Amino acid sequence: MNTSMAIVIVVVIAVLGLGYIVGKLISLRSGMLRAADEAASIDTGGLGLSSEEPTILHFTATWCGPCAAVRRVVDQVVADLADQGNTVAHVEIDMDDNPEAARRLSVLSLPTTIIFDAGGHPRYRTTGVPKAADLRSALQPLLA
Repeated sequence: MNTSMAIVIVVVIAVLGLGYIVGKLISLRSGMLRAADEAASIDTGGLGLSSEEPTILHFTATWCGPCAAVRRVVDQVVADLADQGNTVAHVEIDMDDNPEAARRLSVLSLPTTIIFDAGGHPRYRTTGVPKAADLRSALQPLLA
């Protein structure tokens, strides 16, 4: 192997490593809200959120395959927390039936899951099928 081939291999490995790091940074941010001011100004009226306890809201559609998996994960987390004496509301909104709610909350892809505190402020947001541990971690401070 000559020197130019070794340089090409090093460059390819460096590019892949940089891509991996950027991907990790993006995925770490996926559950964070963009800005507190934006979050405070969201109109959550009419979404069925609980004013007594945190609410897990997820957007779904009949044609969305992964949405069924989200439903199972959320139902399991809500049941587990209920067994521990904590109450969490669960609201499911069909994006096709209520596109206005999706627009107000800037939902661009399905499934999207948002956790709101009892005051109606969004505290966690993710797309795709969330991990049960991530939902529990986001809910813990809201249950204290």
